Amino acid sequence: MTPLAAAADALAPEQVAAYRETGFLLVRNLFSPEEIEALAQEADTLLGRTELVDTQNIRCRWQDHAETGECRFDCFDPVIDIGPVCRYFAHDPRLQNLLQAIYREEPRLFKDKLIFKPPGATGYALHQDYIGWKEFPQSFVTVIIPIDATSAENGATEVFPGYHQQGYLSPADGEYHQLPPETVDASTGVLLEMGPGDVALFSGFTPHRSGANQGSQARRQLYLSYNAASDGGDQRDAHYRQFHAWLVTKYAEYGKTGVYFR
Repeated sequence: MTPLAAAADALAPEQVAAYRETGFLLVRNLFSPEEIEALAQEADTLLGRTELVDTQNIRCRWQDHAETGECRFDCFDPVIDIGPVCRYFAHDPRLQNLLQAIYREEPRLFKDKLIFKPPGATGYALHQDYIGWKEFPQSFVTVIIPIDATSAENGATEVFPGYHQQGYLSPADGEYHQLPPETVDASTGVLLEMGPGDVALFSGFTPHRSGANQGSQARRQLYLSYNAASDGGDQRDAHYRQFHAWLVTKYAEYGKTGVYFR
């Protein structure tokens, strides 16, 4: 079987049509419990790497506690260079076939993040993952691989179907923008409730948000983003160079200097 044929078998035609119409897709039980357990163990190992978890390390992202305002570690971005299991998932043929069925061509990894979202962590306001940089791929697709079950209680991602067809809804000025709540009809939101082994895919133009983690356990997820091969080819290294330069500039604007990447 050719790679294109394998990809065509990965999703039914109605699944591809649903993705194109709504801008998101849920695929159940793509990965085994043993694979997810290996990912969970690696997440625990990485969280214990105190030489990496530092406010000066621009690999790290931080989120406030929803009630106390305490700033706490939330995410490694990127992660596949320090996490071989994360790298395994990022290049897994089953996932590649899903993306190829959507793209009708080969995908290329663009970004990779491991999000921990500890208890109490705030969520993210309404936004699109696409950023208005001239280098940013229009074919951007985000993949969520949950390590822990996701729910309203622990701040699962909520997507708003169909709005991706309107393209980018913010100024293309290279800045990160939240979307005003009135951009979408809140009643149309779909909560991505998933179990370990499930996968969600959504367009970089799909508006989405997440609530605070009100549960007692972390809500860990591997976030992977891709572009179609014809939409810039392999861009991950170039993107992270640009992204890190942007972060250094942004931090300096707020008086934070001496940052590094490790």
